[in-house]
Amino acid sequence: MPLPWPRSRSLRARLTFIAIAAAALVLIPVSIAADVGVRHAVAAHIWNDSLDAASRIAAEIRDGNVPTTLATAKGGIDLIAVTGADGAVIASTGAAEGQREFTAVRPSSDTRVAQTTTCSLPHRDCVYLTAVRVSDTAGSLIVYAGRSAPAILDSRFPELELLLLVIVLGGGAGLMAWNVSGRALRPVEAISSEFEEVSADNPGSRVPEPPGDDEIARLARTANDALARLDRSIRQQRQLAADASHELRTPIAGIRAQLEDARQHPQDTAVAIDAALRDTGRLEAIVSDLLLLTSIGTTPHTVGENVDLGRLVTGEVKRRSGRLPIRLQLEPDVIVTGLFSQLARVVTNLLDNAERHATTGIAVDVGRDGERALLSVVNDGEPIPEEDRERIFERFYRRDTARSRRDGGTGLGLAIAREVVEAHHGTIGVEGVDDGVRFVVRLPLAPQEPHSDDDEPPPGR
Repeated sequence: MPLPWPRSRSLRARLTFIAIAAAALVLIPVSIAADVGVRHAVAAHIWNDSLDAASRIAAEIRDGNVPTTLATAKGGIDLIAVTGADGAVIASTGAAEGQREFTAVRPSSDTRVAQTTTCSLPHRDCVYLTAVRVSDTAGSLIVYAGRSAPAILDSRFPELELLLLVIVLGGGAGLMAWNVSGRALRPVEAISSEFEEVSADNPGSRVPEPPGDDEIARLARTANDALARLDRSIRQQRQLAADASHELRTPIAGIRAQLEDARQHPQDTAVAIDAALRDTGRLEAIVSDLLLLTSIGTTPHTVGENVDLGRLVTGEVKRRSGRLPIRLQLEPDVIVTGLFSQLARVVTNLLDNAERHATTGIAVDVGRDGERALLSVVNDGEPIPEEDRERIFERFYRRDTARSRRDGGTGLGLAIAREVVEAHHGTIGVEGVDDGVRFVVRLPLAPQEPHSDDDEPPPGR
C-alpha cells in the first residue's frame, strides 16, 4: 500500500514527511540486516564453541582417558555429556543431567559430527547441541556439547529494541527537518505575508530580502523587482488616466461649446460644425494613440518581418506634403526585424515632431552603427535643454502646449515612438547638435540572409 502523500499540507509538513520516510527507508533495512547479522554471529560462536568442546573430549577418549566428571567449557557450553552406543550416559555436567536432547541426534560413522537445535516451544527455550562420534566403529562413544540459547536468540526483545530505535531516530529526523525547514522557510512566510498587503492602494510595499545569494534571497529580489514594476505600472496607469482625462476634456468641452453655440444660433451652424469636427478629429487622434500605446509590445517579436529602413523612410517621406524640405541620406540594405506598421509609425511621429519645430528644413539619415541600425532625424528648431531630453518622451508632455495643440499634436507621438523602439529591443534618445535637435533611434540589425539582385522587395518596404 503506497504511503499517503500529504497534498493539502504545507511545504514544511511535506518536507518533514519526506525526511521521516527517507529515514525509515534507510533505518528499517539496516535494522533488519543488523538483527540477522547479530543472530547469525552469536549462533556461529555457539556452534564453534560446542564443536571445540566436544572434539577436545572425543580426542581425550581416543587417547584412553574416559572422563568421569565434566566441567563447563568456554563460551558457556554447560550441556556436556558422554554416552555409549546404547545412549546410556557415562559422564555429564550437572546442567546436562536428565536432558533428553542427547538421544535426539546421533552422528553417522561417515560424518562423525552432527549439530541440531531443539526447542520446547516454537522459537523459545531452544538448545544448541553438537554431537561428535569418537570413532567410526559401531559401538563408538558419542560426546555431546551445547548450551541453552542466550536471550538475544531466544526472544524478540532485540527486534523490539531495534523498532524503538527506528521510531526514535525517524522521529528525530522528522523533528530536525521540521525545525530546519521552518527556519529556511521563514523568509518565504515573510514574503507571503508582505504580498498579502500589496494592493492597488498600497503598491509601494516590498518584501524583506534575506542576506546571501541563495534561492530564497533571489526569490525575494525577483519579487521586489516585480513589485517595483507593478508599482511603476500602476503609477503610470494612474498618471495616464489623469493625463488622458485632462487632454480629452479640452476637445470634449470644445465640441460641447460648438453644439451649444449652434443651438443658440441655428442660422450659422457651418462654423460651429467645422470647429466641432476639428475637435472631434483631435479627440479621435488622442483615442487612437491611446489604443496604440496599449497594443505596443503585445504582439510577439517573432512574428515580425525584415524591414529595409531606408525604403521605409523613403516611402513615408513621399507620402508627406510638408511645408519644409526633407534631406535624405540613406545607406542601402539597412535591414531590421519588426512590425512594419509600428516602425513606420516611429518614422511618422519623428517627422511630425520635426516639422512642428523646424525652422528651415529637416535631415533624415539611415545607416549602420556597429551591429545596430541607426536612424536620425534632425530639425533646425529650438534646442531641447538637457533636463527636458528625457521628459519629452513622457505621455502628454509638451514643452510648448499652445503650439502643440494648435499644430494638432496629441502629446503622445514621442511616447509612442519610444514604446515601439523599446518593444523592438532598441533605444531612442535626443542628442544635441550645433543648431537644432537630433533624434537618434538604434535598432538591432536583422540576421544576414542570402540576397539576390533579382529579388523585388514588396511595395513600400
